[in-house]
Amino acid sequence: MPQFLITALDYTDAQALERRMAARPFHLELAKKMKASGNLILGGAMLSPEEKMIGSTLVVEFEGEEAIQQWLAEEPYLLQKVWEKVDIKPFKVAAL
Repeated sequence: MPQFLITALDYTDAQALERRMAARPFHLELAKKMKASGNLILGGAMLSPEEKMIGSTLVVEFEGEEAIQQWLAEEPYLLQKVWEKVDIKPFKVAAL
């Protein structure tokens, strides 16, 4: 199955971190479902030098673009305006 590197940068307005924290339980619930289904390989928060969450990086595995768009359509961080910019690139996890 194709793999993808997702880089998502948060909004930078004064309420951005507050929205992230409010949406976080729902985002993590969806991430757990994705992990159980095999779609999420790994994910985590990007941090500023002050160690504040400023975005997310994920490695995911989906059948293709349509399946990615279905996930993004229900992703709480997009629905709650946490992620401002989402970049999707084809990726291949190294077999070591």
